[in-house]
Amino acid sequence: MKNNLLKGLLVFLTMVFTGFAQAQSVSGKISDSSGPLPGASVTVKGTTNSVQSDLDGNYAIKNVGNNAVLVFSYIGLKSQEINVAGKTVINVVLKDDKSELKEVVVIGYGSVKKKDATGAVDQISSKKFDNVSAPSPAEILRGKVAGVQVTSSNGEPGAAASIRIRGNGSLRSGNEPLIVIDGVPLAGGDVSSGGADMGLGGSSAKNPLSFINQNDIESMSILKDASSTAIYGARGANGVIVITTKKGKTKEPQLTFSTSVSTSKLSTDFDVLSTQRFAELAPTGSNKGGSYNWKDAIMRSGFSFNNDVSYSSGTDKSSTRISLGSSQTEGIVKNTGMNKYTATLFNSNSFFNGNFTVETRINYANIQDERTLFSNNTGYIGNLMGAALYWNPTRSLYNPNGTYYVESEEYLNPLQLLDNYSNKTDLDKLIGNITSTVKLSKDLKYVFTFGIETSKGITKAQLLPTIAIKDVAVANNPQDGLVYRGQANLNTDVRVNKTFEHNFTYNKDFSDNFKLNAILGYSYYDYSSNGNATRGKGYNINQTNLVDNIEGGITSEFVSESYRGRVEMQSFFARTSLSLYKKMNVDLTVRRDGSSKPGLNNKYGNFGSIGLAYKLIENKEGSLNDLKIRGNFGTTGNAEFPRNSSTSFGQYYNTIFVLANNPNQDLKWETTRSSGVGIDFTVLKSRLTGSMDYYVKETKDLIVANAPQSGQPSPQGVKFENLDGKLKNSGFELSLNYKILNQTDLTWDFSVNAAFLKNEISGLTTTYNIGQVHGQGLSNAYVEQIKNGYPLYSYYLPNFVGYDASGNSLYLNPDGSTVGSTDALPMHVGKQPLPKTTLGFSTSVAYKNWDFSTSFYGSFGHYIYNNTSNALFNKSAFGFRNVTESVATSAQSIADSNKESTRYLEKGDFLRMGSLTIGYNFKADFLTKLKISSLRLYANGSNLLLFTNYSGFDPEVDTDKTVNSIPSAGIDYFSYPKAKTFAFGLNVTF
Repeated sequence: MKNNLLKGLLVFLTMVFTGFAQAQSVSGKISDSSGPLPGASVTVKGTTNSVQSDLDGNYAIKNVGNNAVLVFSYIGLKSQEINVAGKTVINVVLKDDKSELKEVVVIGYGSVKKKDATGAVDQISSKKFDNVSAPSPAEILRGKVAGVQVTSSNGEPGAAASIRIRGNGSLRSGNEPLIVIDGVPLAGGDVSSGGADMGLGGSSAKNPLSFINQNDIESMSILKDASSTAIYGARGANGVIVITTKKGKTKEPQLTFSTSVSTSKLSTDFDVLSTQRFAELAPTGSNKGGSYNWKDAIMRSGFSFNNDVSYSSGTDKSSTRISLGSSQTEGIVKNTGMNKYTATLFNSNSFFNGNFTVETRINYANIQDERTLFSNNTGYIGNLMGAALYWNPTRSLYNPNGTYYVESEEYLNPLQLLDNYSNKTDLDKLIGNITSTVKLSKDLKYVFTFGIETSKGITKAQLLPTIAIKDVAVANNPQDGLVYRGQANLNTDVRVNKTFEHNFTYNKDFSDNFKLNAILGYSYYDYSSNGNATRGKGYNINQTNLVDNIEGGITSEFVSESYRGRVEMQSFFARTSLSLYKKMNVDLTVRRDGSSKPGLNNKYGNFGSIGLAYKLIENKEGSLNDLKIRGNFGTTGNAEFPRNSSTSFGQYYNTIFVLANNPNQDLKWETTRSSGVGIDFTVLKSRLTGSMDYYVKETKDLIVANAPQSGQPSPQGVKFENLDGKLKNSGFELSLNYKILNQTDLTWDFSVNAAFLKNEISGLTTTYNIGQVHGQGLSNAYVEQIKNGYPLYSYYLPNFVGYDASGNSLYLNPDGSTVGSTDALPMHVGKQPLPKTTLGFSTSVAYKNWDFSTSFYGSFGHYIYNNTSNALFNKSAFGFRNVTESVATSAQSIADSNKESTRYLEKGDFLRMGSLTIGYNFKADFLTKLKISSLRLYANGSNLLLFTNYSGFDPEVDTDKTVNSIPSAGIDYFSYPKAKTFAFGLNVTF
C-alpha cells in the first residue's frame, strides 16, 4: 500500500513539473481589416487565464501550455480559436461576426434568413425567456417587439391578455392576431366555459395561450406586415404570431429538469382611508368603533410552484422529445388560483434515405381554475373588490356572536361574499398535428399536415342562499318569512378545430444570381362548438351544494339552454420568392379564401401582397457593414366576426320568440390594405444592429350590428352590415440591439424598441356611443365615442372644471358656457385611451459564470377613465362608505352628483420594470464529477417597479365595456390587481 501511494505521488509530481516545464509565454498582435485592435481578449481555453491587447493591439500571455488553445475575441468580430502547438508568437486578424445576418426566422409555411426577408418579422428565441417567470407566452412578448402591445385584462392567474400588432384594425370584429402553433392555426378567443356571472362577476375571460408550457417553446415569430401575413389571407389582418415548439435532438439522450417556487404580493395600494383617518374625517356618527383593513379581508400572499421535466434523444433517422409539466398557483386574492398540468410529445422518423419523413406533435394541458367575484358591469352594488374598498373601516365584518355583519342587500360584506360564492372550471385542451413530407425530387417536395385543436370546459358556480343580495332574491316563504335566494350555474363548452393542408414546395438555385423558392397549397379549416348552460335560482336557506342539485330550487326559475355552431373555410394559396444577383429579393403572395361566415354573395375573398428588398451594402468591413431597404404592399382580411352574422335566426326572450338576427347576403369580409417601407442595418463592426419601419394600414368594409343602444334584442332583431367608413392606422417603429462588450469572460448587450402610432376614422356616417360605465347614478352613461374624423374610442363626456362656492360640480359645455351637472353636455375632449407611444428596453450582462438581465416597458400619450373612483368614491357616500383621501378632503358637496366626466379621466403614462433575473451557471469541471451537463440557479422578479401618476391599482387596464359588440379601451373598473412576484429556480441537464 505504501509503495502504491509513493508511486502515485511520484507520478503526480512528475505531471505537475512537466506541466510547468511546458508552460510558456505567447505574444503577438491582434487586428481587424482596419488595423490594430486595442482591448481584444486573449484567453487560455478552459481556464481563467486571460489578458487584453494594448492600444497598439499587442498582447502577451504567460503560463500557456504547449498544447493549449487560445481564444481571441472582440465585440462585433468573430472569435477565433488557435492551437498553440509550441508557438511563441501568434498574430491574429479577426473578421466581422455575421451571426446576426445568418439568423433564420420562421414565417408562414416556411422560414427565411433575416437578411433575405422582405417583410417586417421579429423573432424571440427561447434563450430570451427561459429564465423569466411569465404566466403565459403572451406575457413574454411584452416590451420585446416594436409595435406589439400586450395588456392583461387583470392580475388574476390565467387572465386573458390583449395582443395588438400595429394597433386596432376593426370596430367590432376581433383585433387579436392569428396564433399558429406548429402549423396549426388556433381558433382563438376565451378558453373558459363562461356563464358564471350572477350580477357580481365571476366570468372573466381566460387566456387562450395559458395551456402552453413556456419551457416547451423554441421560438415565437411575429409577422407584422402584408408581405409576411398575406399567406394567411382572411385571418391575417391583425398580424400573425407563429409559435414553434421544441424538437428532439439528434445526439445523445438528454434529460432536463427545472423547478421554481415563487411568492407574490399586491404591487400597488389603493388610497382609501385607514381606520384612524376615516374616524378623523368622516361625518358625525360614522365611526362604528371597530377596525377593518380591506387587504386583510380579501388579499393574501400568492404562491406558485412549477416543475418541468423533458427527455430528448435521436439518431440520423429519428428523434423524440417528451416533456411533463405542472404548475400550482394561488392568486393574491383569496379563493383564486390555477393548477396546470401539461404533457408534450414530439417524434420524427425518416424513411427511404430521408425521402419520406413523418413528424408528430402533441401538446396537452389540463387546467383547474378557481375564480371569485370580479366583473365589468356589476352596477352600483359592486363586486368583491368594490365591496372590500367601500366598507366602512370602523365597522367590524362580524357581529358579536361571530356571524357576518350585514348592512343591507345593497352594501355587501366582502368576507361573506368570499365564503358564500364558488366558481371552478376544469378545462382539457389538446393541440397536435401529423406532418408527412415526401421528397419528389431534389428540388420538389410535397407536405401534408393534419392539425387538431380541442377543448372541453366545465364550469360550476354557485352563490349560497345564506347571503342576501338585492335583486337576486326570487321568492318569500309566507310561513317563516325567509327570503329564498341563491343561484347555481352549470356550463359546458366543447370546441373542435381541424385543419387539413396540402402544399408543394419547389426550391432551386439556378445560379448564384437566380434562386427560386415557391409554394402552392390548399387548406381546409373546420371549427365546431357546442355546449349548454343551466341556471337555477331560489334555494332553501339550508342548501349548500347547489350545483349538484341544480334542479332542486323551490321556485320555477330554472333555465337550461344549449348551442351548437360550425364554421368552415377552404383556401388556395401560393407564394413565390426570388433572389436576384445576391442583391434583390422579391416575394409574391396570393390567397383565395372561402368561408361560411360572409353573405351568400361574398363567400370568397382574394388577398395578396408583393414585397421587395434590396441590399445596398452587405458584408462590408468597417463602420457600415450591412444596409437593406425593403417595401411591401398587400391586402389581408378579418374573419373574426360571428358565424351567424349573415343568416337569419331567432331566440327566446322574455317568454316570447323574437327575431334576433336579420339575413344579409351581401355581408363581406373586412379588408385591410397595408403598405410599408423599412430599413435593416448593421454598423460598428456588427456591434449595432437595427431596423426602422414606417407603415400605413387602412381597413374598409367595417362590420357593425344595428342593435338598439340598450343591447337588448328587439322584435325586429339586428342586422350585420358593412360600413362605408375606414379605419386608418399609421406608425413608425424602431428597434436597436447593441453589443456593448463581447469578451471571453464578460458580455453586455442592450436592446431598445419604440413604436409611435396614430389612428383615425374617416368616411363614417354613423356615430356610436360606447364605453358604458357603471355605478350608482350612472345608468346609460357612456364615455367614449366612435365618430368620423376622430381617433378610435375617443373620450366623449362632460368636461369637469371644478366646484362652485357650494361644492357642486361645474362643467364646460361645447358652447363655452359653464353649467351644473343637470345641464352638462358631453363633448370630445381631445383625449384617447390608446397609447400613442410604446417603449421597451432590456439589458443583459454575463461575467464568467454569473449573468444578470432586466427589462422595462411603458406606454405613453393616453388616458384612463377611472370608473372605480366614479362608481364608489364620491362625497355623498362618505361616512356610510369609505372613500379616498382626495375625495374626503375635497370641496365637493355631499349633495353633488357623481356624473361621468373628465373629473375621472387620468393620464395613463407608465414605465414598468417587467423582470429582473440574476443567475449562476456552475463550472463544467465541477459538474463533470456529478455527471451533469449543466446546472443553473437563478432568482427572478416580475413587476418590481412602476412609475406612473395614475391613482388606480394599475395603469395597464383592459376592462371589457362592450356595447352592442363594439369594444372599448382604457376603462378601469374593479380590476383584479396585479402582483409583484419573486421567484427562485433551478435548471439542470443530465
